[in-house]
Amino acid sequence: MPEQASTVAAKVDALYLFLLVVSVFFGTLIAAVLVYFFVRYRRRSDDERPPLIHGSLLLELTWSIIPLAIVMVVFFWSSKVFFEVHRSPPGAMEIHVVGKRWMWKLQHMNGQREINELHVPAGVPVKLSLTSEDVIHSFYVPAFRVKQDAIPGRYTSIWFQSDKPGRYHLFCAEYCGTKHSGMIGWVTVMEPHEFQNWLAGGAATQSPVAAGEKLFKDLACVTCHRADTGARGPNLTGLFQSDVRLADGTTVKADETYIRESIVNPGLRVAFGYQPVMPTFQGVVGEEQLMQLVAYIQSLKGEAKTGAPAAEPAANQPQ
Repeated sequence: MPEQASTVAAKVDALYLFLLVVSVFFGTLIAAVLVYFFVRYRRRSDDERPPLIHGSLLLELTWSIIPLAIVMVVFFWSSKVFFEVHRSPPGAMEIHVVGKRWMWKLQHMNGQREINELHVPAGVPVKLSLTSEDVIHSFYVPAFRVKQDAIPGRYTSIWFQSDKPGRYHLFCAEYCGTKHSGMIGWVTVMEPHEFQNWLAGGAATQSPVAAGEKLFKDLACVTCHRADTGARGPNLTGLFQSDVRLADGTTVKADETYIRESIVNPGLRVAFGYQPVMPTFQGVVGEEQLMQLVAYIQSLKGEAKTGAPAAEPAANQPQ
């Protein structure tokens, strides 16, 4: 087994070992029973006719209840591990990850960028927000027992915490083209003070939030998404993770994927009380820039206000 280098590795291994033991036990049991029946109930002459079997309720219940109990144990155990792996703890250090044939592009929240390398502090939960520029990739660190697909047009996330400083292999676990085998890298877990020194020694770059704010202004988004009445687009303050009422009467959660979709395909789900006048930015901004815009909108805290035209009473509904 690979080295256990994260807080969830032992739990994943325990579940895998249980599945392996159950599979081997029942596989061996069934094979042995088959061989026994082949010999015990073989036809000994051409005239032999086996007696009729009328069945057994006890036997039927036994081989139904026991597998059901085992399956339910697997279901609840695996669900617990699944949710633990996919629900990051509050305050986790966030890192943006973009998969691209054939490399991993990563950016820390202070702006530090890396390619096929990820430096993280030991003992600190790290949340990865992933997407892809082209095809499906899969971020896989065997020593951490974490693997998450990076999907074009969507945001996914995974988290881990490693308490063991060291250098661990990073792979793409989803076939993505001719150079898939070369899409590899390293995750370096450092002592917290060493990580801070590494972070401080990097090239000075804008944080994703600052870069997103600049993009927001450069793309003239601020001309429509204002807080005053008469604005052509919803006010984005407090939008993230709020419920947005749409023009068709349905309601959606304003998560990362919804915000990204509203930038590249704004006419798909129009907010209630507004006209579909926003142009698409598909092809205008790349995936890294989209993640920066999402990070900026996510940072706009406060009470959500619609900024809808005063002449339309319906537009005063929550956005």
